[in-house]
Amino acid sequence: MTATMTDAPPPAAPKAGNAPKGSNRSLGMILLIVAGALLLVAAVRVITGANQLDSAGQVAAALGLAVPIGLAGLAGLWSERAGVVNIGLEGMMILGTFGAGWIGWQSSPWLGLVCGIGFGVLGGLVHAVATITFGVDHIVSGVAVNLLALGATQYLAKLFFAGGNAAEAGGNPKQSPPADSLPDVTVPGLSDALSSLEQHHWFLVSDIAGVLGGLVTNLSVVTIIAVLLFVGSWWLLWRTPFGLRLRSCGENPIAAESLGVNVYRYKYAAVAVSGGLAGLGGAFLALVTSHTYLEGQTGGRGYIGLAAMIFGNWRPGGLAMGAGLFGYSDALQLRNGGVTVHALLLLLVVLLALLAGWKMYRKAMWQGVISAVMAALVLVWYLLTDEVPSDFVGATPYVVTLLVLSLSAQRLRMPKADGMRYRKGQGK
Repeated sequence: MTATMTDAPPPAAPKAGNAPKGSNRSLGMILLIVAGALLLVAAVRVITGANQLDSAGQVAAALGLAVPIGLAGLAGLWSERAGVVNIGLEGMMILGTFGAGWIGWQSSPWLGLVCGIGFGVLGGLVHAVATITFGVDHIVSGVAVNLLALGATQYLAKLFFAGGNAAEAGGNPKQSPPADSLPDVTVPGLSDALSSLEQHHWFLVSDIAGVLGGLVTNLSVVTIIAVLLFVGSWWLLWRTPFGLRLRSCGENPIAAESLGVNVYRYKYAAVAVSGGLAGLGGAFLALVTSHTYLEGQTGGRGYIGLAAMIFGNWRPGGLAMGAGLFGYSDALQLRNGGVTVHALLLLLVVLLALLAGWKMYRKAMWQGVISAVMAALVLVWYLLTDEVPSDFVGATPYVVTLLVLSLSAQRLRMPKADGMRYRKGQGK
């Protein structure tokens, strides 16, 4: 991403034929990484005896923490694929939490969910008008949206929740009254069978049962909607003419305009969808995680979603992996504390050792040596201690995120015209 506003790149025809091939490679790589990660976690669980590493409860908690981050990252993907940097995701999520809490307690959580999406779209349109129509720097506009959303929701919360029926129902200037719960989904029979397999603690078999059990037990309907949105976004952006035109606006809007694409319309549509997805992420926090709007509820998840999007190389599959990784590490430190996080150190040793071997194989000797030294230091830490101190446990998800981003930064390629000012007819 860039905060500078430069001219769009010279015309070049979009290459539609490359998308399916690249997408197939990405899917195969994702499946391979997931299988390898499951094997490593299973081995670490057996060696350390930390059975909570991949239990059904751990997976369910990780999924609940990953969904709002994933939706924020998906929102950023839509916007940036059209060439608009969206730093304002945090603010749009804040608007979504307020809208969902405000309407959710007065009527039904379903209407609250719709209202949260609508408030997010409103924030997205503010960002679109500033950046697309008036050419304001994308970073400046995004920061302004964040500040505006925070101030507006704080004022509205004091206005609507501090008195009258809202106060009698449990509201106050910093939170709304509680809303009803949205339905959960549990697959009957399968959930109990997987739970029974998990209790045997067999290598890999119980690990797979724990992971699948967390995916079919007490699954929020909003989580299912989020999964469908990921699949739908991938299909729409990489398998349809609409998606090709939208992505061409982020790669080379001048070339897209020369082929008859209404660049303004596609950019507006992308940023509006981006705002709606971020608002849905905020509504998830208000209606699923806590059943109420709380001031400061997003906790920086909009920024973490951007980090997950970058880790995923601006693609839905990689983004889902990044969000899942953060959700898993966050759930690990919230549910199980220092003992289980200590077991994770052994997994980190293996990953760093593999990275060192790969770097040395690729003749990147300095990077390989640094990775090997880090692996040795973490191994010493693991062998000399029995538990990770609580101060370090709380930082686990952030350390994991920074580590993964630093290791994956060399293969990233953002859309070429991302953050650049576009004016109709500038290529003539």
